[in-house]
Amino acid sequence: MAVNVPGLVVVVIFYIIILVIGIWASRKSKKAEKSCAGTKSEVTIVGGRNISVLVGVFTTTATWVGGGYILGNAEVVYSPKQGLIWAIGPPAFAINLILGGLFFAKPMRSKCYLTMLDPFQHRYGNMFTATLLLPALVSDILWVACILAALGGTMSIILGLSSAVSIIISAAVSIFYTFLGGLYSVAYTDVIQFFFMFFSLFLCIPFVVLSPAVADVSVHLNQSNVNSWVGELKLADAGKWADEMLLLALGGLAYQALYQRILSAASSAQAQITCLAAAGVVFIMGIPSIVIGAMASIADWNQTAYGLPPPFERGEAGKILPLALQYLTPSWLSVLGIGSVAAAVMSSVDSILLSSASMFTQNIYKTTLRKQASERELQWVIRVAILLVGLAGMGLAFKGESVFALWLLSTDLLYCIILPQLICVLHLICANSYGAICGYIVGLLLRLLSGDSILGIPPVLLFPGWREEDGVITQYFPYRTLVMLCSLICIITVSKMVEVGFHQRLIPQSWDLLRVFKKKKEDQGEEVPLPQGEENTILSERL
Repeated sequence: MAVNVPGLVVVVIFYIIILVIGIWASRKSKKAEKSCAGTKSEVTIVGGRNISVLVGVFTTTATWVGGGYILGNAEVVYSPKQGLIWAIGPPAFAINLILGGLFFAKPMRSKCYLTMLDPFQHRYGNMFTATLLLPALVSDILWVACILAALGGTMSIILGLSSAVSIIISAAVSIFYTFLGGLYSVAYTDVIQFFFMFFSLFLCIPFVVLSPAVADVSVHLNQSNVNSWVGELKLADAGKWADEMLLLALGGLAYQALYQRILSAASSAQAQITCLAAAGVVFIMGIPSIVIGAMASIADWNQTAYGLPPPFERGEAGKILPLALQYLTPSWLSVLGIGSVAAAVMSSVDSILLSSASMFTQNIYKTTLRKQASERELQWVIRVAILLVGLAGMGLAFKGESVFALWLLSTDLLYCIILPQLICVLHLICANSYGAICGYIVGLLLRLLSGDSILGIPPVLLFPGWREEDGVITQYFPYRTLVMLCSLICIITVSKMVEVGFHQRLIPQSWDLLRVFKKKKEDQGEEVPLPQGEENTILSERL
C-alpha cells in the first residue's frame, strides 16, 4: 500500500504543534519552579498544585479517552460475538471518576500527597511500598502498549505507514515533551489534544451513518436486525460481563494518573469538581466510537474497496475504527480521524509515563535508594524513568494483541492487588502492615492461579462456568472481583486479629517484627511494655 502523503503531512503538522505546545509548557514549568513554595520535583509531578479546574477536566478526560478507549469500544460493538451491550467502557469510566471524586479525592488531596503510594509509605514503610510499585508499573507498561498498538494499526491502514514506524514516532514525541516539562507539558498538550479528538470524532459520525454502504440504517434498527450490533447478554455470560464492568469501574481508582490530576488541584473541593465534571465528558466521548462500530457491523463491505470477507472474518476486528474511517468516509475525513486517534494516544501515553516515573522517583529512589539526592538529581531520575517506561511499552506494542484485551489486562493487577490496599489505607484505621502483606500475597497468588490467556498462563483454579474454546480456557465467573474481595477481607481480618492479639497480650510483644504496635505506642507517648525480668530489675533498683 502506497503512503498517503497528504495525510502524512497533516499528521506531521499535528505532531509539530503538540511539540511546540509541550516546549512552551516546559518553559512555564521553569517559571513556576521559581514562584512555587514547593520543590522542583513537586512542580514536575503535580504542577505546583496550580492546575485550574478547566485544564484539570480536559487533561483528566484526555488521559482516560486513550487509544484503547476509542478503538476498544468500536471493536466490541462491531464484534458479532459481543455488541453494544458489551461496550462497558463509557459507563464504567464515568462511574470510576464519580467514585474517585466522592470517596478518594478529598482524603488524598487534603493530606498534600505527591503520589498514590505516599499513604502506603507513611503507614507501612518503604519496603512494602516498593512491592506495590511492581503491579502499578506493569499495568502502566501494558496501558502504554495498548494505546500505542491502537495508533500503529490505525496509521498503517489510513496512511499506509508501517505500524512499527508509527509506534516509534508517536512514542518518541510523547517521551520528548513529557521529558521536558513534566505535568505542565502533559496538561497543556492534553487540552489541544482533547479539542482535536472531540471535533474530529464527532465530525465523522454523519459521514459514516450516511455512507452508501450503510444507507439502510432504518432497516437495521428494527427488532429483527437490531441484535446484529446491540448484542445479547446471556445468563451464562453475566458473570464475565459484571467482572469486566467492575474491573474498569473500580480498577481505575488505583491508577496514579488519576491521583496526579487530583493532587495537582489547588484544593480538595477543586479536585472533586474536576473528577465529577470529567465523568460526564468521558461518557460523551465514547459515543463516536460506539456509533462507528455499530455502523461498521451493519455495513455491506462488498460495496467498499475493502471487499469481502468482512473485517471480522479476516481477524481485523481490532482495527475496525480505522477501517471504517478509511472505507466509509471521504479521504480528507479519514486523515482527521487518524489525527484524533494520535491525539488520544499521546494524551494518555504522556500521563502514564509521568505517573510511573513519579512513583519510582518519589517513593523508591528518594526514600530508599538515595535519601540525600538533590533536586537536580531527582529531575534526571524522573526523565530516565520516563524513557525506560516508554521503551518498555513501545516494545510490547509490537506484539499486536487485541486492543480491548490489552485494555482490560492493564487494569487487572491494579484491581486485584492495589485497589483493596488503597481502600484500607485511606478509609480503615485498623489496617496495618501484617494485614497488608497477607492481602497482597493472597491477591497475587489467587490471580496467578486463575490464569490469563493473553499472557499464556494456564489456569490452575477453574471457577464455575469455565469454557474451553479453541484450546483456550476462558473463565466466565467474576473471578477478578472474587480475588479483589478475598484480598480486601484478608487485609481487614488479619489486621484486626493481629491488633487484638498484641493489645490483649495473646501474642508476645517481641513477635512484633515490623514494629507496628511499638511505633503506635511511641507515637502516642506510651511506654512500651518490658519483659517481666527487666521490670523486676528496675523495681529493685528504685527500691
